[in-house]
Amino acid sequence: MSLDTPALQRAISPVSPGRSSPALSRARNRDDDVYYLGLVKKDKNYRRYASGIERVLSSFETTVDEWADYISFLGRLLKAIQNKPTDTNIIPHKALISKRLSQCLNPLLPSGVHQKTLDVYTHIFNSLGREGLSANLSLYLPGLMPVLSFAALSVKPTALALFERYIVASDPGYLRPALKAIILALLPCLEEESTEEFDRTLQILAALEEALGGGHQNNTSYADASGAQYFWQCMFLASITSKSRRSGALAYLARKLPLLGHSLDAKSSESQQNGDHSLSTGWNSLDAAIDAVASPEPGLLIRCFCAGLCDDQLLTQRGFLDLLVTHLPLHSAVLQDKVVAEDLERLISAATAVVSRRDMSLNRRLWSWFLGPDLAAENNSGSAMTPGQEGFAHQTRYFEQYGLKSLVRTILHAIDDSSNDPLERARPLRICLSLMDRWEVGGLVVPQIFLPAMRSVWQYQNLVVSPDSVAEVLRSSNMFFDGVESAMIWTAIIKVIRHAFDLQDKNHQAALNELKLVFFMVTTFNIREEEMLMVHMPIASLIILLRVKSLVRVVPQQENRHHSEIIILALKIANRLLDLVPLRAFMPERASEAQTKPREYGEDSLLDNAIVSRIDRFYTLNQGNVDFEGQPLSPKQIAKALLENILEVVGSMLQTGSSVTYSEIDAANASLNFIIRKTPNLEEPDRHAFSSALLGNSPRDVPFQQAHLQFPLTAGKISALEIVLSTPSSRTWLPESLIRRLIPKLVMGLWPSLSPSRPKYNVEATRCIWRLQTISSDAKLIESTISTLLMSHEAQDEMNPIDGEDARRFATLWIHSPTTSTAAQSRRSSLVRGGNESGIDISAASDLSLLERPLLLLLDVLALPKNNVFDFVIEWLRSLPNINNIVSMLIDRILAVPTVLLLQSANPDISDEIHDRPLDQSNDSELCLYYLQLIMRIMEYSPNNMWPALSATSASKEHDRNLSSNASILARVCLRLLQRRITGSDKSNASDVRLNQAALSLLKQFLEGPSSALFVELQIEELLLDELVSSVDIARCSFQAPLMEIILLAMKLRLSSADYAGMARRHRPMSRDATKGSSSLSISTDGDDRKTPRTPRPVVTVMPTKLLNCLILGLTSRNSRPVLDGWITFLGACLPLYGDHIFQILIPLVECLCSTLGTAFKSVQSTFGKPQEEDTDDFEPTLGLLLNGLEQSLATAHDRLMTDEIGSTPVKSPEQQQQSFFGTMVSGVFSSETNRARTTTANNRLTVLLCFKDAVRVCFTIWSWGDYGTNSPLQDSTASASFNYTILRLRNRTRRIFEHLFAAEALECLETLIELWLSLTKEVKTARPATVFDLLHVLEGSRPKNAIPAIFNAIYSRTNPSALDPVRKSTLTSNLVDISLAAFLVAYTKSLDDDAMDEIWNDCMTFLKDVLANPMPHRQTLPKLLEFTAVLGEKVDNTNFGEQRKMRRELGDLFVRLLTATLTIRPVGFSLESAPTTNQDKLNTDAVSTRASLDSRNSTGSESLVNVLAIIAPNLSKVLVDADRISSTCLTISTQVIGPTFRSRNFPENISQRTLDLMIALASIPEAAKAWKKDVAEAFNDSKFFSTSLSLAQNGWLRIIRQWSLADKERMPELLARLTTPTSAGIMFGVGASSARLEADRKAQLNLRRIAFLILSAASDTFVVNMTALQEKLVDLLNTTAASSPSSTTRAEIYMLIRALLLKTSAHHLASMWPTINAELYDAISSVFPDQTTETPNVTSLLQACKLLDTLLTLELDDFQMQEWLFITDTTEAVYRSTGSKSVAMVDELAEELDSGAGASLFINASLTNAPQGEKRRPLLTAGVTKEVGKEDLMEKVLRPFFRQLSIYAFESTYSMEAPDWKACFDDLMADLFDDSTLV
Repeated sequence: MSLDTPALQRAISPVSPGRSSPALSRARNRDDDVYYLGLVKKDKNYRRYASGIERVLSSFETTVDEWADYISFLGRLLKAIQNKPTDTNIIPHKALISKRLSQCLNPLLPSGVHQKTLDVYTHIFNSLGREGLSANLSLYLPGLMPVLSFAALSVKPTALALFERYIVASDPGYLRPALKAIILALLPCLEEESTEEFDRTLQILAALEEALGGGHQNNTSYADASGAQYFWQCMFLASITSKSRRSGALAYLARKLPLLGHSLDAKSSESQQNGDHSLSTGWNSLDAAIDAVASPEPGLLIRCFCAGLCDDQLLTQRGFLDLLVTHLPLHSAVLQDKVVAEDLERLISAATAVVSRRDMSLNRRLWSWFLGPDLAAENNSGSAMTPGQEGFAHQTRYFEQYGLKSLVRTILHAIDDSSNDPLERARPLRICLSLMDRWEVGGLVVPQIFLPAMRSVWQYQNLVVSPDSVAEVLRSSNMFFDGVESAMIWTAIIKVIRHAFDLQDKNHQAALNELKLVFFMVTTFNIREEEMLMVHMPIASLIILLRVKSLVRVVPQQENRHHSEIIILALKIANRLLDLVPLRAFMPERASEAQTKPREYGEDSLLDNAIVSRIDRFYTLNQGNVDFEGQPLSPKQIAKALLENILEVVGSMLQTGSSVTYSEIDAANASLNFIIRKTPNLEEPDRHAFSSALLGNSPRDVPFQQAHLQFPLTAGKISALEIVLSTPSSRTWLPESLIRRLIPKLVMGLWPSLSPSRPKYNVEATRCIWRLQTISSDAKLIESTISTLLMSHEAQDEMNPIDGEDARRFATLWIHSPTTSTAAQSRRSSLVRGGNESGIDISAASDLSLLERPLLLLLDVLALPKNNVFDFVIEWLRSLPNINNIVSMLIDRILAVPTVLLLQSANPDISDEIHDRPLDQSNDSELCLYYLQLIMRIMEYSPNNMWPALSATSASKEHDRNLSSNASILARVCLRLLQRRITGSDKSNASDVRLNQAALSLLKQFLEGPSSALFVELQIEELLLDELVSSVDIARCSFQAPLMEIILLAMKLRLSSADYAGMARRHRPMSRDATKGSSSLSISTDGDDRKTPRTPRPVVTVMPTKLLNCLILGLTSRNSRPVLDGWITFLGACLPLYGDHIFQILIPLVECLCSTLGTAFKSVQSTFGKPQEEDTDDFEPTLGLLLNGLEQSLATAHDRLMTDEIGSTPVKSPEQQQQSFFGTMVSGVFSSETNRARTTTANNRLTVLLCFKDAVRVCFTIWSWGDYGTNSPLQDSTASASFNYTILRLRNRTRRIFEHLFAAEALECLETLIELWLSLTKEVKTARPATVFDLLHVLEGSRPKNAIPAIFNAIYSRTNPSALDPVRKSTLTSNLVDISLAAFLVAYTKSLDDDAMDEIWNDCMTFLKDVLANPMPHRQTLPKLLEFTAVLGEKVDNTNFGEQRKMRRELGDLFVRLLTATLTIRPVGFSLESAPTTNQDKLNTDAVSTRASLDSRNSTGSESLVNVLAIIAPNLSKVLVDADRISSTCLTISTQVIGPTFRSRNFPENISQRTLDLMIALASIPEAAKAWKKDVAEAFNDSKFFSTSLSLAQNGWLRIIRQWSLADKERMPELLARLTTPTSAGIMFGVGASSARLEADRKAQLNLRRIAFLILSAASDTFVVNMTALQEKLVDLLNTTAASSPSSTTRAEIYMLIRALLLKTSAHHLASMWPTINAELYDAISSVFPDQTTETPNVTSLLQACKLLDTLLTLELDDFQMQEWLFITDTTEAVYRSTGSKSVAMVDELAEELDSGAGASLFINASLTNAPQGEKRRPLLTAGVTKEVGKEDLMEKVLRPFFRQLSIYAFESTYSMEAPDWKACFDDLMADLFDDSTLV
């Protein structure tokens, strides 16, 4: 019994070859066919002989089923062949015989069948003879090729005998094209050296080589060099292309490959050292054997080794490495002279890649190849070096001479060409890490690739990749970095630093990138090794400071702003290094530890040139190695140099002025801080330049416009001063006298930066002043300096002691000081990046000692009404949140007066003697009077702040603890003062009298409180208005406030005093002064008046027409900005006077305010966006004032509107209330809206609402500025604290306005925000729509319990307004439609927290029930309401409030009812047009466009529903908990949505990606298993299915069909059953024959495409079980003709199906199909020959046949490689064709015949242009090539260039070693399947 190969599993019943083999339509050899026909006619014996063979062949299709039938058939065939007439050697039906024999060599058949088949082959070869076999080699050889790869041990000798006796003995001219295939066929026998077939196979290959003209003769040379060259080229190609046969090729190469290198003796070694290559290299010295291996293309030799080195098998890699060491050393002439540099790099790259396996056996062989052979020991006898040292030196020289450059270029190329794949990016680093295991290699390679590798990692980190990918690359780079020596790392870093500073003048960006690389290295990798910390980091820091010092000196002259970035980054690097350096690194005793030998360092102080020279020598000659000569500088020298240089750097920066940025100074100060703390024991340095820089010119010496630009310089000086004074050793550098001179200068430098017109540095300047207070030894020094600054202006006189600008600066200082309440609140608000940079605790200064004296100077202005600062001080006091600190300070000073102390200490029970005593000194009286007058002035000008301060608990330490308020303290003091009696005029004192009068006045104010007074009428308003306009035009700010006051008085007198008094009582103060109880925008606060109907009061007269223009001018003019607060007050007082006419001026007034707000806001934005270079007065306080005016205007108009509407509001009876959502809603939600008609009142309401909308828009713009998700408003990081403070104030202010607006008109404000949300959704690049939600979430008036009902009201107002209460209807002033509102409802609900469901659940359920009660008006929004219900289900699923089971059951019922209503009202199959809504006549063009552009989900009704269902379906289980309900819902969706869509006459044009997403979601729901399968089956079986777009097929249908096929295993048998066997009876004639054939063809085409698509959608080898039936059907269809039904038109689809099998089926499952594929391809292509008389396929079938061949060549399947020589030239002859030779490959032959035929000149130079240039091998024929070419031009424009290019393209793809692009083949097949233009 024969032995079967155990690896192959035999089938009991193999595929029936009769049903698997079509009849050939054309003989292979045309000349033999003609001769054969002649014999048939003439020779009777030959006809009998041919007839017998034909009978036997015909029985193959009907009688062969089991393996025994095969043996019987082969016996009959052999017997029939043996009956050959003796006078002929021709065998009839040879093509069919060869096909049957190849089918009998099926791997699944037993070895007995194989043996019998080989016996038949033997007899045929004997009968044909050498010439006959040579001529028919292309027929018989393909079937015989694969047998050795699977044959049993008993069969292999017979097969080898066939090759040995017949194949090799054939004519070499016929063997040459098939040489590669023959080698591939024989290589499996070389895999095992212990077998008997091994030596025999070697002999066969040797005979084959000799037969081609080569061979060894006397072991000296080749008889025919070209034949030997061709043999070796084919051997290399076989090893490259066939991975499974590579081990056999390795065995052959190990025994037959000539040695391509020569031994290196001493002489040659000496020549290497001297650079003489004449002895070590030289192509002329190679013998003929080597020439045969390396010619004509040495690149194939290199690629053969590369393929072997990249093999997956470890043993294969090891074998090829051994070959490299023994046969192809680095010094060989082939590598050094013959191959190009790129090929040598390719070989070295493949060799070095083996280190990634981490196998020592591979690494040892690699080191041997790199380092070369060892020298003989005798060659070293005369050397002074030991043999080991000489051998090491030789190996180093060898690698450096032959391999170093190529290896470095290889690694650098891998680093530069790395993709974004983290594994590919990290691969060069891991290779370098492994190379360092052998330091003879790594020590030479790593220095050259270290920096490029680090640069590659840095660049990769900057790419937009995932953090995991970056972490993977950083993990490898850290390992590589840790493996490199410290000296090498820091030599490279020092080199980069020097290069960066050398480049900074030539290429700024390149220099900056170099420093960024260094910063990346020192912050990412481990640099904490002892040698780094103690030696290299201090030196690197010193180098940086030296370079920065030289650069800082150049900056003032060049004014180069680019230097700033370089300086900052360089100092950051130095700071990073200095932070890591330990204190011991600068200790003098460390010198004896750092080196083995003591070294003389010389003086402690060295010049810069000497320092640089020593460092250069250390890193250039010694490569940073301390073992040679030690470190270049002593620790003391380094420390002293660092300190001196950083002091010079800081001093130079502080002297340059505004040309140096704060970031530079801050970085330099940080370096100074590190150095001072790390070098505490150094001697005092030369501080002259540093002290001079600190005492530099004050900013008062520069123009005022640029004074604030000096802040960075001043802040830097303060930081430097703090650092120097922070340690005891450095504090002695600056004497106390110098500090006392310096601090006032610094305060003066900070003073201009406190200006409120330039808020950029307000907070920072304040903090700097308090930091100076903490370091000053004199507590009164800064206080006196500030007081001096307040009183020292140029125009100082008695009436104007303080300048207005200085007063504003002090106000800024007060606001931001840590002792005031405002600063405390700002600290609680967590301002971003507003920390104290110096680390000094400024909160320690918890009293007002710094501000008391300047504060009193400022308050003195209140006694001078004509002072220029008077109005400002008043407004400043009013703007403070509280003045408790001021009042407490004044009380403490009153109590500190000696006389008051005496009075306070007296016991009330003491006799009157104490009270009779006069005050001891007049100064005490004047002092008390002064403080009391200050308090009274504050009460007069700021009563709203004063009364809360007086009511506050006393903070005085001197007062009795029993007193609870400041007012009680002052009252007792006044009572005590009044108790002093004045006995007579002679004893009276004027100061005492005034003091008593002041005390009485103060007590009177305490007893009476605030009061109102009426003024005398002055009828001069017209003239005064003109004067006011003139004052604005000429910028007379001091004149404007009095004018406005007089004008206001005059206009008030135009109304009756009673009316005005009533209006004044109803007038509400601005929101900043409002109490917490104010929740409405309305002016009226009387709740009873809101309930009682009343008529509006008549207005006595009309306001002057000039008043509005005057107000607009005052609010918009820049000349009135200093008194803008007065204008706002004036506006608030004028508005109530307009009465009913206020609605006529409201729109222009609000428009004016909004536009001015926008301008001022842009100015604030620009202030923080870039350095402020020009003066501007549009600062943040302006915004607050304008917002106050806007709010006041809207409040007055809205209150007037409410007054007009209240009288007409009907009161509903309880019976009239609707018992639904809109009837039971909380009535107070929108109580401000009333039932109104289109009257004057309605017009007035419309005016007010339009103004509300404008206010909402402008406030939202301001509020959203701080949203960092929209854009980056802050560009100057130095002003971050002030920036965040400004944002906080603006947000708080606009938020209060929003609260008031929502309290007044919630629905209209919400609709305006929805409009803004819709506009933001269209501008995703510039804003975030979620900003609207962020605003709604922080407003109290828009809580979910209020916002959700408001949205419901808005929707109902547009769908069914008649069902809504009039008070809840929207005015429809917004361009919103119901769909937009529903979309906002869904988005807003998604943004809510899950816990908010408790608030809105009942309202949502009631709303949904009302909608379901009458769904018709809501038919457009029903899909969105479905999504809304699903969102509710998801939210509820995450919470546990209420009765979960009941709630979810209720929600599920509503969802099912909504879905039913949606499908009932808007059936998917009814129409794609949406029904008009109730308010359709109100929708203008803008509204329709809004609906269309809102979202892709809002195009048509069916599309909207499908999109919503696609979103809902994945979470359907959260909405419908019950499995039965889920199943029924899925069935409903399938029946009423999916089914009608698929059955529509517009299918598949009506299918969208969302539809397929819905199908995919349903397929993933277990409960929906029965619902969707039927729909998929109907769609898949639809005749228009393959008209679907390719994108939908790839992104949707592939997943759906895959899921569908997995759910039912009978899909493939069902489709195969539809393929009918071709018939010809009854079709040729009769009525309807042609149409019936076309119908049969179309059905067959569709079914074949369905099968192909089903195979592509499934996983690989899914349908292997159906391979037998599939193969039978294919063979039946391949037998079709043009007259059969179906006809041969279906052949194109058969080729597509075969391509699908090739892509989705493993190679060993396709073994039985290769005879069929080869024969069919041969027939299809041969039919194109011009002289061919057989049936020619249509051009579509021919194109698909060519694509099949192209796919086979692209995939490089092993079995087809042994057949491809029949079609193309697969050897080097494709490129290096010998002179006069002609290709016998069918494609090449066809190309030559077509080009030489008629019309060839038209497209003789045409070529396919899609030949890819990349890393993967793609097909030459793709859909992109053919889609633009018509069928009539396919042959000329596509197929002819394809035939001409195919061979050389295949060879070039093999030569480039590109991997097959499976995805490209897959995509091209998908494009062909879904091209319905090729269907009949």
